[in-house]
Amino acid sequence: MNKKNRAFLKWAGGKYTLTEQINARLPEAKRLIEPFVGAGSVFLNSDFDEYILNDINPDLIEMYKIIKRKPKQFIRDAKIYFQPEYNQEDVYYQLREKFNKSEDVYLRSLLFLYMNRHGYNGLCRYNKSGGFNVPFGRYKQPYFPENELLYFSEKAKKATFTCKPYQKLFLYLRDTDVLYCDPPYVPLSKSASFTSYATQGFSLDDQAQLAKLARESKAAVLLSNHDTTLTQELYRDADCDKIFVSRTISSKSTDRKPVAELFAFFPAKK
Repeated sequence: MNKKNRAFLKWAGGKYTLTEQINARLPEAKRLIEPFVGAGSVFLNSDFDEYILNDINPDLIEMYKIIKRKPKQFIRDAKIYFQPEYNQEDVYYQLREKFNKSEDVYLRSLLFLYMNRHGYNGLCRYNKSGGFNVPFGRYKQPYFPENELLYFSEKAKKATFTCKPYQKLFLYLRDTDVLYCDPPYVPLSKSASFTSYATQGFSLDDQAQLAKLARESKAAVLLSNHDTTLTQELYRDADCDKIFVSRTISSKSTDRKPVAELFAFFPAKK
């Protein structure tokens, strides 16, 4: 797999640049399970017979299911929102409000892609009442990812999409599985906490529970997270190594310094 495949979503904290490092750390297995699939870069750049791709965000998972089922219709309908008249601040906020009020799964999927590409910095964020609240991004000409959508839909034939709490994914493991877990990261500082990706957030208790599940898993588990005192303690029983990566979440380019990322590998429990 020489050519790298980009996700069709912009995604803060996405793993596109790290797929080679991740693949090098994943053991051979029949099925890859991702409890926190996000934009799916690892899925798109790995080669397993089967995938279970999970995320707690129902908007993301419902969109993936639709793209798997009817990609050409979705592409045709989504492309409309990438015409110049939709790349205006007032229109963006009108459509964001329409998204937040709608219960139509198909419309929400179209608008989810629109807001991902027109909103600020590829963020996916909801307020406490469940409303999408990412501001307008002010991009000159947002890119419509038609080729990426088509590739995703073809690869998705191997995938089952689920929207469950991450704990549930550990209940159905086979010996021939491997899990890659890319949870919301432990904050590097109190001011850097970023927990509103889903309305439930992801607490330090969740971080500890995930580490415990990985430690006790009957299938092999690879975890990634920030390299902090806490994660070093949580993953102390794992085979750990770290790399330095650039973070692009900061609004100030001068603040975008390389940070240490930790990989923790828990072998399958015999």
